[in-house]
Amino acid sequence: MNALAFSTPARLFGDYSRRLNAMLEAFDWTPVERLAYELHDCWLTGRQVFFVGNGGSAANASHLANDFLYPVSKAPGSGLRAHSLVANPAVTSCLANDEGYDQIFALQLAVLARKGDVLIALSGSGNSPNIVKAVEQARAIGMTSYAVVGFSGGKTKTIVDVPIHFAVDDMQLAEDAQIVVGHMVMQWLYAQRGGIAALKETASLGGKG
Repeated sequence: MNALAFSTPARLFGDYSRRLNAMLEAFDWTPVERLAYELHDCWLTGRQVFFVGNGGSAANASHLANDFLYPVSKAPGSGLRAHSLVANPAVTSCLANDEGYDQIFALQLAVLARKGDVLIALSGSGNSPNIVKAVEQARAIGMTSYAVVGFSGGKTKTIVDVPIHFAVDDMQLAEDAQIVVGHMVMQWLYAQRGGIAALKETASLGGKG
């Protein structure tokens, strides 16, 4: 897409809207449904969810970690144990300086994550070395990994457990897709919040003897 080809902003806006709509209409939502059920179980069991990304995808990682921590339930103490591994600049700059930028997510996972936790990688190209290493580290730990990727999906698509691949050659649409996926899953989980609370209460009562 060449923005210079559009004589007015409105023409570009209309074209962008049509391309975004076409991307969403054509998509097979099966892997996103799997993610929704996975995060539902994380909410019930307390498994942790880690988000990673670079640039705009990093901002989306922190945005979605917030959504799943509190807005998903809006009840104190009730969200998912969600973390953005881009959120602490002291940690990311330390690891980048001492170990290399490609290690900034993998080395955090090595300390914080446990078997059964979930990694959600956000990447336009799917080829960022630190994203690839994060997925490899997740596999070594025994985590389940998901990736929302655009373009060809890159190396990440080939090594992640569940790729959520939007085959669009447009970074902005690829980043839009990350937020759309996250918000769809968040809204579905929000609708389940009453059932989650009831199941947790039942489990708590069953553990008292």
